[in-house]
Amino acid sequence: MKMRRMLLVAGAATMLMACGGGGGRPNFGDNEYPVETVTTQNTDLQTTYPATITGIQDVEIRPKVSGFLTEIRVKEGQTVSTGQLLFVIDNKTYQAQVRQAQASVTTAKSQVNTAKLTFENSKQLHENKVIGDYELQTAENNYRSAQAQLAQAQAGLASAEEALSFCYVKSPSNGIVGTLPFKEGALVSASNVLTHVADISTVEVNFSLTEKDMLTLSKGENGLRGAIDSFPALKLQLADGSIYNHEGKVYAISGVIDQATGSVQLISHFPNPEHLLKSGGSGTVIVSRSAEQAIVIPQSVVMEVQNKKFVYLLNDSNKVNYTEITVDPQNDGVNYIVTSGLSVGDKYVTNGITKLNDQMEIVPITPQRYQEKIEEQARSMTSSDIVNAMKK
Repeated sequence: MKMRRMLLVAGAATMLMACGGGGGRPNFGDNEYPVETVTTQNTDLQTTYPATITGIQDVEIRPKVSGFLTEIRVKEGQTVSTGQLLFVIDNKTYQAQVRQAQASVTTAKSQVNTAKLTFENSKQLHENKVIGDYELQTAENNYRSAQAQLAQAQAGLASAEEALSFCYVKSPSNGIVGTLPFKEGALVSASNVLTHVADISTVEVNFSLTEKDMLTLSKGENGLRGAIDSFPALKLQLADGSIYNHEGKVYAISGVIDQATGSVQLISHFPNPEHLLKSGGSGTVIVSRSAEQAIVIPQSVVMEVQNKKFVYLLNDSNKVNYTEITVDPQNDGVNYIVTSGLSVGDKYVTNGITKLNDQMEIVPITPQRYQEKIEEQARSMTSSDIVNAMKK
């Protein structure tokens, strides 16, 4: 029974502590509130952001012509270089078109040679007064027309050769081959993605900041460019919880706000020499910041109203003042670094702030005494009181 009683008391104390967090407060029947004095400290804060990983260059490989896939020259995960042949599409039709275009060029060249001889002969006859101006002009026009037909035939040959080259799908960049959804013999067209080639020697890790935080950063010295240059080095937590062994750097900030989320995307680069990171992966970006002689307070002591933050400060008359503060937009989800509104030596209420009003008079106590009162109240409760309280 004694052990059970101790467990119930411990549970009740835990419950009362939860009720007595920054917002709530156990019903002590008095106006005693815990008060802390503002000090400065050196602190390290970490802020985390969900992130997606892509290659520095991630290219969809699509055919420019339709046809049956006759050869697949690569394997999934293979490293390829720029210009390397990846796929071959059935090209018999396109080869026939090239031969036809070559024949047209040969015919056009013969016609040009014939028209040229006729024109040169006509010039001699014209000089000897054998033919008139009309005949000479006609011969010249036939020659020019033959030259134009040759140019047209050559353009047709170039187009046919280009169409034939499209049957040989090559890599546009260095990278790693992705999945191969089609097998040899499949009919493919420009609407089909044959694979991806991702350059993952460096990867892009994308994460987002709120519009409000981005505006705060933009108002600093040198605007967005200055914000990018001064952004701290990034760490990346992988899907298995481990920390990637290379740091990253913010490279660019999107100029478009996502209307669905109200956020702005940041693009960072991480070196990937071991090819550990894969395009399409996910992780968590960790932003670490060091602040010297900073005023740091728990977020639980802060009230937020219409995007403004307030704390209750204790004045010399033991009355609380509802005071607005500003904080660094980057935080670790537990504490705030206060940038204005608080000074060293100020005293602020740490618990029960939702039960306070501006200019309300209180009896200040230490946080340690506040903890003792919680424990005393837990011990004074009967077993049934504890059980009922824990059920609520």
